[in-house]
This record gives sequence, structure tokens and C-alpha cells, in this order.
Amino acid sequence: MDRWLAKARIGLSRNRLQALMDAERVQVNGKLARQSLKLKEGDVVRVEVPPRRASRIVAEDAPLAIRHEDEHVIVLNKPAGVVVHPGAGVASGTLVHALLHHAPQMAGVGGEGRPGIVHRLDKDTSGLMVVAKTEVAYQALVEALRVRKVRRVYQTIVWGDPGPDEGYMDMPLGRDPRERKRMAVVRNGGKSALTRWTVLERFGLASFVEARLETGRTHQIRVHFAAVKHPVVGDPLYGGRVRKSLSLRQAERSLILALLRTLRRQALHAAELEFAHPVSGERLHFESALPEDMARALTLLHAFVADRNP
Repeated sequence: MDRWLAKARIGLSRNRLQALMDAERVQVNGKLARQSLKLKEGDVVRVEVPPRRASRIVAEDAPLAIRHEDEHVIVLNKPAGVVVHPGAGVASGTLVHALLHHAPQMAGVGGEGRPGIVHRLDKDTSGLMVVAKTEVAYQALVEALRVRKVRRVYQTIVWGDPGPDEGYMDMPLGRDPRERKRMAVVRNGGKSALTRWTVLERFGLASFVEARLETGRTHQIRVHFAAVKHPVVGDPLYGGRVRKSLSLRQAERSLILALLRTLRRQALHAAELEFAHPVSGERLHFESALPEDMARALTLLHAFVADRNP
């Protein structure tokens, strides 16, 4: 039963189907069905799907940088400083508040507290996101993320030089046992996390890097680079605002201060997003240019290298 339902393409995620079976909302030939029931030709399967409770979030009129919109999805460019959905200590001014004003039909899509949100970006991470306007699109995109069929490419500036031109970090992540607001690389009980990276430019004190997510864990890129001693520049949570400079020359210390003044947040930008449209199957690809603060930081780094190598 559970395997057949997972392949039946009825627009529900595996987790939702599991919950419906646990709630005794799946019947075969008029009788409650166990997950282990073996189906045979001619069986009639009935799945009762109660409507999701619409979000209680009050819509707010706020600008959205929309890159693409159709009946089922919206692709937008989120600026740094905007929280994606309400949570602890954040009750208004989120991306979800603005989305509900723009597309009220999203109120009943996905989770009650985060309608339409398929994946999220941290408050101070900028760049591309896709959100779902319909339940069919939501379930299809969640599944595509689960099976790693959504391409997400980030650009970041990290302290130091990672060494090789490219590589990957395969380190499980979980809550930091000493500080619950942080994530950390853990030995036991964590979730698998894989980040692939390529160095785009090297500046000595820092490097411009492309990072590609194979999984989408909370703070994944930030934690992985911090774990290998190359934290994202400007990251206040994982060491990116602290740079030991006692042994450095004055010019290098000045560059560090200038970078931290320019980057008031982590230098992390979701630069590319590619996925199959959840209904038409058309492959959609989007790119987003570096935001102004990261572009200014790269200008500072280029000038530093030019002065050092006239």
C-alpha cells in the first residue's frame, strides 16, 4: 500500500501520505488499510484528504522582486535583510506577508505558518527562491528538492584560501549542543549534508567561491565553510566577522576593516536556480547578479591585489 501510494502521482508528499494513513484516512474496498497491505488488481483505493487550514497570517502590501510568475509558481529575488516567514520574534514584515497580499490563494498551500514556501533563504542571504501558488506545485517541488532535482548555486566570499580549485564537504549537520540557535557539524544524530564548491577568484586574505547545494540543511554553506576554517565573510554567527590580524601588515588590516564595513551581513547570494516546472515539466533556469554590497567587496579585493602586484 505505502509503495503504491508513493508512486500514484496524486499530488501528495510521502510525509503527507504517511500522516493520512496514520490518521486512518486511507481505505481499500471500503475498509481501513494498513501500510503493509498488498494490493491486487481491481482493488479500489480511497484517500480522504482534509483541506489544509488556511494561513492566519495577515497580508501586507510590500514590494516583491518577481522574476517569473505563472498559475503555479513564483520565482523571486529576495533582498538581504528580509525574513522569509514568521517565526520566533518575527510576526510581520516577512516575505510571506507580502506574497499573501500579491497572491491570496497561497494561504492554503503547504504549511500553515509558511504558506507556499518550498525552501527558504536565511534573513541576510540574498537571491533566488521559488514559491508555490498551488498545492500540486508545492508537493511536486518539495519532492524535487528531496530527490535533488533542483539546482541551487550560491556565490560567497570566504576568509582565506580553500586550496584546491574545487572540492566538496560531506559533513552531517545538527543543532549545536552548546547554543541552540546555531547549527554545527556533528558526529551523531545529524542529517547528511553535502556542499560542492569551486574557487572563482583568489585574493589571499579571502576567496570568491561558488557553492552548489546537494542537500538543503539549515545554514549549510555557512556551517560547512566555518568548519574548515574558511567562514563566510561578514557572517556574525559563524565567525565571519572576526579575523585575526595581529600578524598582518597595515594594508591587510585596513582591507579587513573595509570589507566588514561594506558587508553588514554574510556574503552569501543565491545566484542560480534551475528546476522542472511542477506542472508542465519545462526546465526553468534563472540567474541573479551579485547584490551591490558583495560587488563592492569584490572591488575592494581586486584593488588590493592590483596594488600588491602593480
